Amino acid sequence: MVRVMVVDDHPLWREGVARDLTEAGLEVVATAANGTEAINRVLATRPEVLLLDLNIPAPDGVEVTAQLTRRGLDTKVLVLSASGEQQDVLDAVKAGASGYLVKSASREALLDAVQAVARGESVFTPGLAGLVLGEYRRLSEAPPADEPDAPRLTERETEVLRLVAKGLTYKQIAERLVLSHRTVQNHVQNTLRKLQLHNRVELVRYAIERGLDE
Repeated sequence: MVRVMVVDDHPLWREGVARDLTEAGLEVVATAANGTEAINRVLATRPEVLLLDLNIPAPDGVEVTAQLTRRGLDTKVLVLSASGEQQDVLDAVKAGASGYLVKSASREALLDAVQAVARGESVFTPGLAGLVLGEYRRLSEAPPADEPDAPRLTERETEVLRLVAKGLTYKQIAERLVLSHRTVQNHVQNTLRKLQLHNRVELVRYAIERGLDE
């Protein structure tokens, strides 16, 4: 019997999913409504699969996944989210999620995904698997960071880039580094220009490729 925990801040949805899992013969060991509860209850119950919504009260689902991954737990994370946005999917996988389903998935698809993730497989809503594979292929083909003609960032630009990759806002970065909001924006714009990138999303990907978000 697979031990599962369900995390969602909507009570009716959370209870409905837990009921479906139980009726299918799975053991729901705990539920939670926010990130703090999720982490504490995973540590207490050690489920095999954590069925996790991304959009929950802080810490959000991506950060919960990252924290559990850093702890080296055996619990596998299966994201069940209303969002099918590319960046949400990639952020979740980068944080350590084993699978990603959108909430429009059928009951049967959800049950199959929980069982598959418990077996150590990766499961994605149709269409998202290709996205993830394509991104990893792109990363594997990316030129090494230390190639001779790679753009050279200043120490401060690299520091700002690391914080951007961790998901901090410009305001948060300014407070962390004791800089003005405008100075942070200037560093980001200079970095975009040097790297020939167009927006913050591309900047985050660049940082992830080079491990600057670790």
